[in-house]
Amino acid sequence: MDKSNRKQDALNYHSKGRPGKIQVVPTKPTNSQRDLTMAYSPGVAEPCLRIAENVDDVYKYTAKGNLVGVISNGTAVLGLGNIGPEASKPVMEGKGLLFKIYADIDVFDLELNVKTVDEFVAIVKALEPTFGGINLEDISAPTCFEIERRLKAEMKIPVMHDDQHGTAIISGAALLNACEIQGKKLDKIKMVINGAGAAAVSCSKIYLSLGVKKENLVMFDINGLITPTRTDLDEMRLQFATERKGIDTLIDAMKGADVFIGLSAGNVVTPDMLKGMAKNPIVFAMANPEPEIAYDLAITSRKDIIIATGRSDFPNQVNNVLGFPYIFRGALDVRASAINEEMKLAAVHAIAGIAKKPVPEAVNLAYNAKNLKFGRDYIIPKPMDQRLITEVSSAVAKAAIESGVARKVITDWDAYTEELRSRIGDDDRLLRNITNTAKSNPKRVVFADADNYKILRAAQIVKDECIATPILLGDVEKIKQIIKEHDLELGEVEIIDPHLGAENCEKYAQYYFKKRQRRGITLFEARKLMTDSNYYGSCMVQFGEADALISGLSKNYATTVKPALQIIGTEEGVSRVAGMYLMLTAKGPVFFGDTTVNVNPTVDELVDITVLIERSVKRFNIQPRVAILSYSNFGSNEGPVPEGTRETVRILHEKYPEMIVDGDMQANFALNADLLADNFPFSTLKGKAANTLIFPNLESGNIAYKLLQEIGSAEAVGPILLGLKKPVHVLQLDSSVREIVNMVTIAVVDAQAKATNK
Repeated sequence: MDKSNRKQDALNYHSKGRPGKIQVVPTKPTNSQRDLTMAYSPGVAEPCLRIAENVDDVYKYTAKGNLVGVISNGTAVLGLGNIGPEASKPVMEGKGLLFKIYADIDVFDLELNVKTVDEFVAIVKALEPTFGGINLEDISAPTCFEIERRLKAEMKIPVMHDDQHGTAIISGAALLNACEIQGKKLDKIKMVINGAGAAAVSCSKIYLSLGVKKENLVMFDINGLITPTRTDLDEMRLQFATERKGIDTLIDAMKGADVFIGLSAGNVVTPDMLKGMAKNPIVFAMANPEPEIAYDLAITSRKDIIIATGRSDFPNQVNNVLGFPYIFRGALDVRASAINEEMKLAAVHAIAGIAKKPVPEAVNLAYNAKNLKFGRDYIIPKPMDQRLITEVSSAVAKAAIESGVARKVITDWDAYTEELRSRIGDDDRLLRNITNTAKSNPKRVVFADADNYKILRAAQIVKDECIATPILLGDVEKIKQIIKEHDLELGEVEIIDPHLGAENCEKYAQYYFKKRQRRGITLFEARKLMTDSNYYGSCMVQFGEADALISGLSKNYATTVKPALQIIGTEEGVSRVAGMYLMLTAKGPVFFGDTTVNVNPTVDELVDITVLIERSVKRFNIQPRVAILSYSNFGSNEGPVPEGTRETVRILHEKYPEMIVDGDMQANFALNADLLADNFPFSTLKGKAANTLIFPNLESGNIAYKLLQEIGSAEAVGPILLGLKKPVHVLQLDSSVREIVNMVTIAVVDAQAKATNK
């Protein structure tokens, strides 16, 4: 991808709509004057007085117990260096976002315009009443060591410099498992560490805690081997000085080494260096974005190697997000006064332990893997593994209690596990899982409206992100002009103009004519129709020259669907197609159907639609809980709609007893588990909220999803067209680039599933 485009995408992402990535959202009702008198004056006086009497009540009446300060002075930002506190703010907001989506921890990011240890410590220490924990970030060494040391000593809330300890904890877990797989003993391995920054120092300390012997470890910085005779080093680094003879360079140190730890710069390790290592070597090349040695080059050089990197596109990604959200989650939940070594080591062992257990099918599906299992390509869990929040947070909380730093003791660990599970929303996670699945096996997607900038921009993104291989239909010169005007890199992408007698027009026309000749279509008309991108694109999919079609950005729904129905047809056993939206809401994903195709379905048609949608929801690795909606609750009203929906449910219960479905019911009862259980405990939804809503007609479904999209701020992914033999998906008129990318991703996953089911 052209760097200027990637840069502009990043700028657009951060500036579009409300600038930045995080916001403060009220957690209590604020709709009435009474609500406001409770939230502020005079009602707020009561919790203030209680806290004044007992300071610990601040955890009961305020957000302190779930609030972390992400704090930096911008002196060591990512790979950008000392760029200042303001320039570090996007990174700190990003860290806050990760805290929230992975562990439901709220964050205030604070960027301090200070350089000295004393100033930094004084400010952060004064903020102790506000926060439940402090995450230090992007502070240059050696200042960061002293800042963390003093804050941990002087504050009574957990403090952690994630740049140091996050990488140490994750790579420590990886080291434990890699040594087990490679048949190596921690106290025997010879280790080389390239890099001597904050992360390298912390990694070295945790490796020693795990059993590595100091005399078997050598460390290099930018000036070479760290030895006791060096005069340019502080005490923090000198503790790793070596007196071993015969080592002057990294090449020397790698000879016979069991483990290489890279926290330095890209491409500093050569294949010859790897070949000189001991049998069954372990290499953690964690420099970003370019590892110390490229993954492909490493595995080509040594068949017996285990390699981990910081990159998500290779196995064994050492990613701090496996640790910090869950470490703070556990620490906050027991009101720990510190994050101590016992808690860090508990996290190490918990993360390592997860990798040895059978991988949940949801994780396999998220990464399109058939059977992830403990071994050379799977030494640490994947970031999408939902067991991380339960197992790592619980381990950290237990360690805090056992080591005496917890001020709240958990006794019911099963209840705590359920509480942790409830914190994980499925909306963003679902979309990330779908994207990972698409990337694992990209498909050819043909775009019918390619003479449009938004389509071309989306095509660029899915190409660069390895989600799909785009094929563009339309006026070639116009498309090339748009590409040139916007500096898009689509030069190698196939562009076809059906109007110019494209290569396959006659073949497609003959096929269409034979299929529709008894429906009033002549060969002349068939040839003419093949100049339409929707007909041509549908034929490409039918003939296997593309895997999916995306259309509809500038044409109405019926115009787009008609060619697909006529050319491709419906799946075996499916009598009709249906339209479904995936609504990403604050309470998780909810599937709406039918919202786009069937105007006023009969009972039999509603049954067919429900079966089709229920089966499709399962493809997202979600257990459908289906509610057939009406303005009635289980017979409370009569009329054509409630009577029809009740009959639909009766047939579904009879013909599909394994399906979790009920109705007729009103939408609020379907979505409110407590309301449903209190009033209708007999419901087959068993007191749990529905996640799949079947509307009695297109009008109600269409109105509902658009209201939720506009007023409820839900993101709509769709319409997802269901029931065709091959994937064709229709965009909303004037969809955004993000919405187009989401639909392409859905189309690729749909194509993967249909290919598997052949």
